[in-house]
Amino acid sequence: MAKHLMNDFKAVTAKEWRQKIQVDLKGADYESLITHTLEGIDIKPFYHHEDTPNNISVATPNQWHITERLTVKDLESTIEKISYSLSKGTEAIWLIIESESTNLVALLKSIDIEKTPIYIEFNFLKPKYIIAFAEFLKGKKHQIRIGIDIIGNLAATGNWHHSLKDDHEALDYIFKHIEIPVELSINTNIYQNAGANTIQQLAYALSHTNEYLNHNSEALKNKKIIFKVALGSNYFFEIAKIKALRNLYATLADAYQLPEKIEILAFPTNRNKTIYDYNVNMLRTTTECMSAILGGADFICNNAYDKIFHKENEFGSRIARNQLLILKNESYFDKVSNPAYGAYYIENLTQQLSEKALELFKSIEKGGGFLVQLKEGTIQRKIKESAQKEQEDFNEGKTILVGTNKYENVEDKMKNELEISPFLEKKERKTLLPPIIQRRLAESLEQSRLKQE
Repeated sequence: MAKHLMNDFKAVTAKEWRQKIQVDLKGADYESLITHTLEGIDIKPFYHHEDTPNNISVATPNQWHITERLTVKDLESTIEKISYSLSKGTEAIWLIIESESTNLVALLKSIDIEKTPIYIEFNFLKPKYIIAFAEFLKGKKHQIRIGIDIIGNLAATGNWHHSLKDDHEALDYIFKHIEIPVELSINTNIYQNAGANTIQQLAYALSHTNEYLNHNSEALKNKKIIFKVALGSNYFFEIAKIKALRNLYATLADAYQLPEKIEILAFPTNRNKTIYDYNVNMLRTTTECMSAILGGADFICNNAYDKIFHKENEFGSRIARNQLLILKNESYFDKVSNPAYGAYYIENLTQQLSEKALELFKSIEKGGGFLVQLKEGTIQRKIKESAQKEQEDFNEGKTILVGTNKYENVEDKMKNELEISPFLEKKERKTLLPPIIQRRLAESLEQSRLKQE
């Protein structure tokens, strides 16, 4: 029998590795190699199998879908865009319906709904519209999902669609009368784009979901939950974030005796995107999509590199789509299921994020739950504090956005390139509670540079 090669080598303990590193440092302090993050997690210079938890069990999908997001404004042009996108390699469509005047049936008749996964999101809450559309699907084979998140709308806008009572009644009515897979769409991207740290994002996602389960867990027994997740450029943290989200939801689902399986729709964050040296955005979105793939997202929708300052255009959409096509067909990112499995650092990080997020979740629940803390302004204040720390790091050059606060090209001019405003615009309106403000890190610096052009 062949002798295993590794049998010739003595196993090395974590303590022995640390002693070797200490010797190589020649008197320097080992602690100087440890990175302290805003989440309160200390990143060690090396990880060993002794650091690997025994209880991490993450269910990951066998495949991921290249997804394109389209906001439906004009029916004919949207049909053309969908047809073109699918012919160029897109595998799933994410439709955002802005108005109930949209003829959704006519739109879906133009798509092979049996072969194409379609996620539909509404910017309004009209049960009769949704139910009338669902009648069209009766008896048909399809892969259509409808995502609704009334709490996410409250967090982002400061208002319910109608009122707390009416919104929940509408949601219950839709669940009761629609046979197709209506899903809760938990919009965790709100928290990431506003500057919440990774632990906050996970805890708020869990507490956000728990509000629905507290209200009517029975209605969700045969429903799926899809989490919309925005990913930043902290590569390994973002991989671990997706894994931790699955673990955390499994814990919650077990308490309610619900199926543990969820779907994750992942896409790059807006928070670190820039208008100056904007081609760097392609590098950022590529690594963020890689994190989504390695973390185990089901659907991955890339953002165009010029999304924040240009109107939707064919070139930007093509580049975004091709980034995913390259990752899938040329970099073979679809050939291995759960490729991050066995990476000591990622598994340890997944456990730490899960434990810290669960602790914060329990604290929120003791404080009355997510809606209570949102109404009190506690959630908004905590996110603002986290965002402020990140902003300070950016302003001091500790957090670097290449081309913006480091290695900037002073000859770069953008004033005449802005087709849409890339900056936060405040609209005076009455709200039930302060909305969670989503803002990019580079906004103030960019505004200052634009004034000097």
